Amino acid sequence: MADIQRKKIHLRSALRQRRNTLLPTQQLVAAQAVINAIVALPNWESAQSIALYLAADGEISTCALEALARGIPKKLFLPRITAANGLCFTRWHADAFLLPNRYNIPEPAESEVHCPVSDLDIIFIPTVGWDQYGGRLGMGGGFYDRTLSGISGPLLVGLAHENQRVAEIPLETWDIVLDYVATDIGLYRCQTRSRC
Repeated sequence: MADIQRKKIHLRSALRQRRNTLLPTQQLVAAQAVINAIVALPNWESAQSIALYLAADGEISTCALEALARGIPKKLFLPRITAANGLCFTRWHADAFLLPNRYNIPEPAESEVHCPVSDLDIIFIPTVGWDQYGGRLGMGGGFYDRTLSGISGPLLVGLAHENQRVAEIPLETWDIVLDYVATDIGLYRCQTRSRC
């Protein structure tokens, strides 16, 4: 196993443990506070099509964000795992029946309308760890990395608790980087899109 992969495994374990120590009331307050950061995004007002996720394992909840977006209104999409172990973004109507995927995370039916990734305005991405350079540590499946590699267009925004910030996320060549990170403390514009 490569040194970077070992570092990621160790860091992922420590950061998941850190966020899972938050009490339900702290999680709720954090999810509400993230809204203040999100509305400060430069293209939030003009964005029409946005992708969310349904929180699991202590991730920042998107329930408040969903309510805000539906009230404006914006078109919402949820990730759906594909046969090729990537993601497609499927229209999420308020009354849609969601089915659990292999990780027991609800997702829309395959019959729902899909949106090409490049047509989305903002993609909100669950984040286990993050750094000021846009480095993101996910859960380790690589779904977002495979799906968003080489794609331009949508603003990539990680949602995370402030206590998930680290000095530097070890990156591999296929890892995507974020444009912004929204936390319970504020909005961070990532300093660079690559680490040359």
